[in-house]
Amino acid sequence: MPGKNPYYDPSKSHHTPDGFTNAEPQNRQEGDFKRWRKERKALRLPAPPEKGYEHFISQWWQSADFSGTDDRLWFLGHACLLLRVAGRYVLMDPALSARASPLSFYGPKRKTPVAATVEMLPPIDVVLFSHNHYDHLDRATVRKLLRRFPDVQFMVPLGMKPWLERRGARYIEELDWWQEHQFGDLTFSAVPARHWSMRTFWDRNQSLWCGWVVRNADFRFYFSGDSGYSNQFELIGQRLGPFDLAAIPVGAYAPRWFMSAQHMDPQQAVTVFSQLRCQKAVPIHWGVFELADDSLDQPLNELAQAISQSDSPEMAFKPLKIGASISKD
Repeated sequence: MPGKNPYYDPSKSHHTPDGFTNAEPQNRQEGDFKRWRKERKALRLPAPPEKGYEHFISQWWQSADFSGTDDRLWFLGHACLLLRVAGRYVLMDPALSARASPLSFYGPKRKTPVAATVEMLPPIDVVLFSHNHYDHLDRATVRKLLRRFPDVQFMVPLGMKPWLERRGARYIEELDWWQEHQFGDLTFSAVPARHWSMRTFWDRNQSLWCGWVVRNADFRFYFSGDSGYSNQFELIGQRLGPFDLAAIPVGAYAPRWFMSAQHMDPQQAVTVFSQLRCQKAVPIHWGVFELADDSLDQPLNELAQAISQSDSPEMAFKPLKIGASISKD
């Protein structure tokens, strides 16, 4: 069938001849983006954290410490995570530059310091990317990683391999939803997400987006990447759960009428915790970049309220400081 998607498989509903799509119907209307930008400017959003940026940083940031040998997860800010499992290190969505932008002088600016530079990281075995947005896939960070770890293994959703090859990456696995790749004793599974992709005006949805499951005989971990709420979470829990540990997004959701197609809110994240059948989870996608109208501390405040009002107020779904870590046990 004619089109510009070289991966097109007509048997898969998230494939189209011209790119990729979500399992859910599109709920945005023409003009919504301009309406949101106009309202945001008029209301002067996002607001600073309740007690200011300096207090927020003092409360929610620390330099990362990678000592020890136990299975452990570090939250390095926004959607960047480092997982140590069975002696291997898996880095997720590293975006460690000053801005989430193709430009060094314009675009969303980092509001909290980097918790660990590339030079501070332990030896990285695998780098996972969920999609190609600038707050998840950062060119400068990738170049630094390749200089320090030239033989690192990248795993990405369909369509992202050519971009990494142009930056000098040699070991790249591209996966579609529900496909798996074995790396030593670890199994990596690309799983569905509700999002989109774009790095230029000409490549919208030309590459896929996904979450990741990392597992071995003793441990199961789920990384959401970016996602709006979807019935796919329940399916992921059924097929690959239960999870010992998960990373679930809670930020960049306001205003909900505009952001819900791509980012879930804290109330939905609490539902997803149960649907994934998690033992423990950490909230991600908060605390670094102001991408929507919620302030840096608003997702955490709403998450605490949502948990207290849920059917399981004792659930182990607690925020980590940027730079802090949690063990699997």
